[in-house]
Amino acid sequence: MTIERRSFADKPTLAKELAEAVADRIRQAIETRGEAAIAVSGGSTPARFFQALGKTKDIDWSKVVVTLVDERWVDETNDRSNALLVNEKMLQGPAAIARFFPLYSGGSEPDAAGVARTNALLADLPRPFAAVVLGMGSDGHTASFFPGGDTLAEALTAEGPTLSIRAPGAGEPRITFTLPRLLQADGLYLHIEGEEKAAVLDTALGEGPTEDMPIRAVLRSGHAVNVYWCP
Repeated sequence: MTIERRSFADKPTLAKELAEAVADRIRQAIETRGEAAIAVSGGSTPARFFQALGKTKDIDWSKVVVTLVDERWVDETNDRSNALLVNEKMLQGPAAIARFFPLYSGGSEPDAAGVARTNALLADLPRPFAAVVLGMGSDGHTASFFPGGDTLAEALTAEGPTLSIRAPGAGEPRITFTLPRLLQADGLYLHIEGEEKAAVLDTALGEGPTEDMPIRAVLRSGHAVNVYWCP
């Protein structure tokens, strides 16, 4: 494992430092490849980070593509939509001119046709990612790699780029980038907050099967993982 753990005093400091790290990756990608793509996670944890990154002025946001690590299969007006969070918290101010690639592509279920539509929309996504920012649930899931997921094994091994997944702890059906595609990243970050998440990470770093705590697939991938944590 190549894990670098960084601890911060509070949530605003973590958000600022993570935003600066991702901004550096974006600038480097634009300089070397002419464009940059980032994939970010939803939920309540990254809101401050989104706001801090979106306010960064010294990025040519017209050359940036933002997408999601995973998404509930709901449209962007749904309050459980990760896309809604990104649009409201990050793609404002300087970042408003960035391109956004959503994962939800219409319909009531992420069936084969829906996933095919999403994958077609992602065909123009720059590769590799400049940065991928993951979160982690108390059950050890990351992205939509949930314990008990009906396509978990495929999600951890397939080229993708995305596939659908349903799991007892997932709520709605979801669509997620596959792990091999997420690992195609200059920088890979794990953003977690609170003592409970620190304990979950410690457990995940120990022995045990990947299917019980899918975050282990990331931690054991061989890719450097930068953990950003605060109480």
